[in-house]
Amino acid sequence: MSVGTEGRQAGLVASPPSFFKGGPGGFSKAGTVASGKSRRVATMSKKGLTRQRSRSDRRRWVILPMAIFGIASLTADLRAQTSLITPETDQAIRDGLQFLVERHNDDGTFGGNRLLSGNVAVCALAGLAFLSEGSTTDRGDYAEHIRRCIAYIESHADPSGLLDNPDYQSSGPMYGHGFGTLFLAEVYGMPGTDHLKPIIENAISLIVRTQNDAGGWRYQPVRRDSDLSVTVCQMMALRAARNAGFYVPSQTVDRCVDYVRRSQNPDGGFTYQLTGRRESGFARTAAAIVTLYSAGVYEDEQLQRGLAWMIGARPSPDDLDASYYYYGHYYAAQAVWQLGDEPWQGWYPSVCDELSRLQTRAGSWPSRYSAEYSTAMVPGRTDQAPALIN
Repeated sequence: MSVGTEGRQAGLVASPPSFFKGGPGGFSKAGTVASGKSRRVATMSKKGLTRQRSRSDRRRWVILPMAIFGIASLTADLRAQTSLITPETDQAIRDGLQFLVERHNDDGTFGGNRLLSGNVAVCALAGLAFLSEGSTTDRGDYAEHIRRCIAYIESHADPSGLLDNPDYQSSGPMYGHGFGTLFLAEVYGMPGTDHLKPIIENAISLIVRTQNDAGGWRYQPVRRDSDLSVTVCQMMALRAARNAGFYVPSQTVDRCVDYVRRSQNPDGGFTYQLTGRRESGFARTAAAIVTLYSAGVYEDEQLQRGLAWMIGARPSPDDLDASYYYYGHYYAAQAVWQLGDEPWQGWYPSVCDELSRLQTRAGSWPSRYSAEYSTAMVPGRTDQAPALIN
């Protein structure tokens, strides 16, 4: 079913300004996990979620990070109006998901990369890609793989709350923790996930207590320093947890938003850290904009300057890893989508063209880090994403 009048009457759809301020749709002490479950049941159909998406409706946020290809398929109506999802794009999505299936090992890891095959972030991102196709824990083409991702991540939940396999780390565990928390929050409420409640609660608690004095987070779960990239990851996890009905302190979110705002440079772009060389970058600017959106900020001078800088700084696919190409477009797709139909119709087709040229015959997208990581960030069908609307 679509989320429209029925959803609003049931309290399933919140107005954006109240996202983090308590009350309907906000972070409040009255928030319960049960409300998250009821929202999922109420908005799921046999094939997942179908949503009417008008220009004014763009502000009701989909917390599943939109895959670059799949975001244009948010609704059947929009797809029919714009014809942005071509048969070639649809096949590219399917090929990408099939690559992830073939690289999914029985133990839940992906591929054989020495550093990243067992990284919790890679597993979570792949799980989110499977969810975005419309599968759930008990139905759909990727149900088995979603359950395998859940089992892997929960098996690496430390008593401290940290979601991490220390044998597979790149920069540090907080990336994996953020994406892992996001994924578990998204599946919570689906059949067979009741047992995840204490794991998610502990994961939220770790995020809250490791926020540093500046309002951000960094690679390690300690309150020492911070950077924008890891901070965005934790913010998205908190938002997903809130959507699932878990309590998240408003103070934590307010301090995070303040951190993101202070990360903006005079040119409109966003810097990696508050100290040192404050260089603006496409990927972190896109991520910062999405964080502000998720906090209910939609019409704001800082936001507009950031969007203008981001659109003008789109990276070339000739330098994938140095520009953090996939990571940047992963967030930029969400940022441009919120601007409305005309900007989106100008942005999306050209990005699709780039991605189509980059896709390998195996269905993956190349990266020196991990083909499983980069591929998980690209394909997905969010017109069928189950119950992720706030």
